[in-house]
Amino acid sequence: MKHSFKRFSGIMLGLSLLFAVALTYGNKAEANKTSESVYYGLHPDVKEKAELVKQMAASQGILIRYTDGYRSFDSQDAIYEQGRTSPGPIVTNAQSGQSYHNFGLAIDFVLTDAYGNAQWSLERDANGNGVPDWEDVGNIAKSVGFTWGGDWEEFVDYPHLQLDYGLSLADLKHLHSQGYYQFAD
Repeated sequence: MKHSFKRFSGIMLGLSLLFAVALTYGNKAEANKTSESVYYGLHPDVKEKAELVKQMAASQGILIRYTDGYRSFDSQDAIYEQGRTSPGPIVTNAQSGQSYHNFGLAIDFVLTDAYGNAQWSLERDANGNGVPDWEDVGNIAKSVGFTWGGDWEEFVDYPHLQLDYGLSLADLKHLHSQGYYQFAD
């Protein structure tokens, strides 16, 4: 009986470890899938600079996660309808063709804790430097060439970063009409 219990305990321990490893690597694979999918359709410079911002923020004790990148015109219109003709709060004033997201030139982020949980407080100062983390990340992003939505006066958009290369939305719509609008790898 003692031998059977020992064998059963060993099997259960082995299965538990196997399950834990599967969950760990499964979650990492899912996280990688999510981070890769947010990069789909982005201009390669946006993707590269977004990764740089994430690394620079982490080196200053601020963790971020990217939440939204390229959006099709249909997706943009669906988000625009939120809070207007569909349930939920209004989250954008941009219809299709009125957002740099529609051209692969914008990405949104959220501050996170060490567990990856979103942290939306505008006063949050995880690294204790006396500057809100949103502003720290905005300054980092600007240092690598992004425009930060936190600097906008009419519709302040703290999570928003964009590279516009000096192109207006009218320029981008014209390029889109010519078939140049998505920069997927």
